[in-house]
Amino acid sequence: MDFLRPRTWAEALDLKAGRPEATPIQGGTDVMVEINLDKGRPAALLDLTPIPGLGEWSREGDVIRLGAGVTYARLIGELGTRLPGLAQASRTVGSPQIRNRGTVAGNLGAASPAGDSHPPLLACGAVVEAESVRGARLIPIGEFYTGVKRNALAPDELIRAVRVPVAYGPQYFSKIGTRNAMVIAVCSFSIALHAAERRVGTGVGSAAPTPRRAVAAEEFAAARLDWEGRSPLDPEVARRFGELVAGAAAPIDDVRGRAAYRTHALAVLARRALGWAWADFRAGFGADSSADFNADSRADGDRGSA
Repeated sequence: MDFLRPRTWAEALDLKAGRPEATPIQGGTDVMVEINLDKGRPAALLDLTPIPGLGEWSREGDVIRLGAGVTYARLIGELGTRLPGLAQASRTVGSPQIRNRGTVAGNLGAASPAGDSHPPLLACGAVVEAESVRGARLIPIGEFYTGVKRNALAPDELIRAVRVPVAYGPQYFSKIGTRNAMVIAVCSFSIALHAAERRVGTGVGSAAPTPRRAVAAEEFAAARLDWEGRSPLDPEVARRFGELVAGAAAPIDDVRGRAAYRTHALAVLARRALGWAWADFRAGFGADSSADFNADSRADGDRGSA
């Protein structure tokens, strides 16, 4: 197995073009596990760790651009108020050691259905920034997952960054595992209320061949929630929302749980998450809270680097 260590992004793209079979590695929290368990041995590893700029994030209008090297730990510590759903998911990833090395871009590259970052990325409508020697392109998150552990990247492309909209409404992530910590999800769910647009975003994880949205549930909730009057959540709306989320899944039986359990659990997670998010919205966290986020950004600074 060859080990390639470019010093610049341009060199990394050249190496990937010449060796499309090379597996990119940043934190290595997925790749090294596969190698150590002898589940896969790449022809080459392309180490992106030394490349300047990948460990930086920036705010561009209403979007946070996360460089491919930004770790879960930094996302939690520096972007928790602006990307709350993704930060909540990041807190559930592995151990502190894993969170100090692992990245959202790495999670995307692995494209595991159980990846914790996928549901909030789907719920908020993130975009993946991919690049090769042929040029750069933007891949909407809903088009990124193409199969079990497969994604839309061309063989010569690398993920340079992930563009995540700033939250102007409540967001929640929750998951069920076989224990309370350091666990792969049996199933997971994320919700984002896009209050200004009167829209609901969802993401379902570990309950289908790929992470996916529950589109029917989104449309139902958006139509039935009282956006203007902010009246209490109708229990029947919450129940039906949970049913529609569960109906969007296509789970299987495996060592972590049965399909029937995943379906039931998703309905419960979705119903609760909608309740939590709507309670926050009724308390004043909605379209009119953008000024608070902008103030936070000015106080904290709009750039972060490794």
